[in-house]
Amino acid sequence: MEREIKLIETKRLGRVRYSEGLRLQQECRDMILRGAAAKGFLLLLEHYPVITNGRFAEDNNFVLPVSLIEERGIEVYRTDRGGDLTYHGPGQLVAYPILPLREFKLGARAYIHSLEEVLIKTLLTYGIDAHSDPGYPGVWVKDKDGAGRAKIASIGVSVKNGVTSHGCALNVSTDLSYFSLIVPCGIPEVNITSMENVLGKKVDIDSVADTFSRLFAQVIGPQAAPSGLRQESRALPA
Repeated sequence: MEREIKLIETKRLGRVRYSEGLRLQQECRDMILRGAAAKGFLLLLEHYPVITNGRFAEDNNFVLPVSLIEERGIEVYRTDRGGDLTYHGPGQLVAYPILPLREFKLGARAYIHSLEEVLIKTLLTYGIDAHSDPGYPGVWVKDKDGAGRAKIASIGVSVKNGVTSHGCALNVSTDLSYFSLIVPCGIPEVNITSMENVLGKKVDIDSVADTFSRLFAQVIGPQAAPSGLRQESRALPA
């Protein structure tokens, strides 16, 4: 009897160190490449305070020397994802989809657009009108006064041997002061916001994770179809 393979297995991991998140992503990638367990995985978690730098990012986007940032108990990592500097920490929902793109009939750019769609629909569930920007991957909302805009979610992914890693981060109740230590996403004078900042009230991150997981399955799940893996290796912008 042929073993049944799940479509997407969601793992809720709580709060983990960034290094542990990297290890778990690699573990899931290896399982997919072996044809084990599931067609894809969705890891949902929070990180302890960490600043990550994308594969092609500029180190001069640190506002303080890295040594001083680390003295504050904030880890700093150079990663293989696309994009520039960003911060992860408590109150931020981090999603790491580990997917074989060809199995889900997605090209790299279409995959990024799908992540944006999931984030936008998640925010709309909470009454937040959000949008994407073709020039800056991620998700944006209007400032409170409506005169400008602020970034509420970032995206930075990597694709190796046709399988994705890294993903997106949505600010739910994040301490936004940490972003002052960097030039977020390498965009000068960018405004960063959170769901709680926009709504002016508490938001339960577990509820947001439930909503994101459900919408992720709706947007990406129907694309799945059996096929071989495409060989590629690239880092994509955030």
